[in-house]
Amino acid sequence: MNLLIRIALNGFGLWAAAQLLPGIHYDGGWLYLLLAGFVLGAVNLLVKPIVTLLSLPFVVLTLGLFFLVINGLMLMLASYLLDSVQVAGCLPAILGGLLVAAANWIV
Repeated sequence: MNLLIRIALNGFGLWAAAQLLPGIHYDGGWLYLLLAGFVLGAVNLLVKPIVTLLSLPFVVLTLGLFFLVINGLMLMLASYLLDSVQVAGCLPAILGGLLVAAANWIV
């Protein structure tokens, strides 16, 4: 049940990012957002720990602010894997990653 809530919140965070940020777009309905939430959750589960471990010196050097870049990179990777999600640049990806992380932090 917790997994379904996280998938839904990832989809909601992506929807909020697409509504608020001009550089993030998606084509599809709520079912596609759930699929995008699943892909984003899988990327965060499988790839993010490896990237975090490899970039640990940057995380320590920036006092944790590099986590925003890592979240943006995970969002860009998820958009690369999904055809209907477009992220146009690094700054929208970082801000979108921040919104998705905020949606997950609520729970």
